[in-house]
Amino acid sequence: MPDKEQSGLPPATVGEIIPYWAALAPDRIVLTDDARDWTYRELNQAIAATVTWLEQSGVRPGDRVMLVCENCCAAVAIYLALNVCGAWPVVVNARLSDREIDEIRDHSDARRIVLTVGVSARAKAHAARLCAALYDPASFGAVALSPLNEAAVPEPVEPDPTQRIAALLYTSGTTGKPKGVMLSQSNLLFVARASAEVRSLGPDDKTYVVMPISHILGLTGILLGSLVSGAQVRLTSRFDPAATFAALDRERVSLLVGTPSMHAMLAEYATRKKFVPVVCPALRIMSSAGAPLDAATKSTVEAAFGRTLHNGYGITECSPTITLTSLQAPRTDCSVGRLIPGVEAKLVGPDGLTAAPNEVGELWVRGPGIMKGYYRAPDETAVAVTADGWFKSGDLARMEDGNVFIVGRCKELIIRFGFNVYPAEIEGVLNAHPDVARSAVIGKQVDGTEDVLAFVHLADGAQTTTDELSDYATSKLAPYKRPSRIVVVPAMPVSPTGKILKSELAAMV
Repeated sequence: MPDKEQSGLPPATVGEIIPYWAALAPDRIVLTDDARDWTYRELNQAIAATVTWLEQSGVRPGDRVMLVCENCCAAVAIYLALNVCGAWPVVVNARLSDREIDEIRDHSDARRIVLTVGVSARAKAHAARLCAALYDPASFGAVALSPLNEAAVPEPVEPDPTQRIAALLYTSGTTGKPKGVMLSQSNLLFVARASAEVRSLGPDDKTYVVMPISHILGLTGILLGSLVSGAQVRLTSRFDPAATFAALDRERVSLLVGTPSMHAMLAEYATRKKFVPVVCPALRIMSSAGAPLDAATKSTVEAAFGRTLHNGYGITECSPTITLTSLQAPRTDCSVGRLIPGVEAKLVGPDGLTAAPNEVGELWVRGPGIMKGYYRAPDETAVAVTADGWFKSGDLARMEDGNVFIVGRCKELIIRFGFNVYPAEIEGVLNAHPDVARSAVIGKQVDGTEDVLAFVHLADGAQTTTDELSDYATSKLAPYKRPSRIVVVPAMPVSPTGKILKSELAAMV
């Protein structure tokens, strides 16, 4: 690492990013949360102190170490320090349940668990249950460390540093037990650099990181993409519209990435507070991610902010970014954009053959971001990734002039009276109703076909009835696409990243 730092060569591993920039701009602010600002020099020193503490705590190269966190400077320093140690960072959202934390700990056979108790009440509760002791290894506030798992066996260390594991991330597990996705140093740096290039990120930018860094998008596309570009990062552990607008105003944030629901809440807040159109001259890019973007949300947000709401698409197993919309050619529709440079894709039909032009097929992806595999699950890896490197996304898509449109999940496809029904289309129609905040559509097997069931969360104060919603859907959809039943729910069950958990909705019926 010192040779890399002195030579000025670009970072080849995640652990080399901060030393590289610390040599170039030691006094520039790089990281900010509610408690502190860190320069590159200070972050570099915090990482070094954390490395010493981890090694003294028995962490070895190849050990899996869980980082149970919410967004803060300490979490970033610990994550980067684990990479320098050669350990496998298992980054986990502190808002997961006790059961989910325990399942990941047991499957990964974690040597230690580090918890950011200083900024997270949930991490503090997990620490108490796990009998974790309190430390402050680098003057960044309290963190907790679980007892040593002496039975843990380290994984063999890859001779090539770029192929060592940079993150072991567990999928949300909405259709079963979570799987550990092994992502290498080169996987993450490829996507970080490609995302930053499409967004033209540089040292003059400031990124607002509200997406959890325990999620692949928050970790790679936003955090590492900003760090590798020399951009400043503003971390926040909770999404709050008032705090977001304060950051846009006073902290001159230039990149804001959030879920469609986050952007919708910002537009609603601005409208309610009567400061539409929003004035935020430093904001260069607004981008939607983490869930499908519908036309109604896109148009509402764009009207409030007076700028394009960009879009993108990715999957944990692809590190994650696959497509992004272009800054130079903004989309007026809900396309997720074009493939990022270095990624190739094809659409495959149910027969295993490449789909005809303009037809819908399963999106298969190949490129430098594809995972090394699922941890301790070679059979599942072989099902997901072909022998020649194609990852089967499980998402249905179509392409128009190189632009990708996601139409739904293969497993969510509803076949009604022999017709294919894509839930995303029906959700887009329902979400366009002024009284609908969010919707989710699933299929239910009935007498050899499938019924279309729609779940709707109404906007605050809305009094629309299910009959009125049904009439609205009837006016917008072909007969076979119309919901057989519409259920109004007080709230949607969602994952920590804002994805609707359709498996929980299915359990209701």
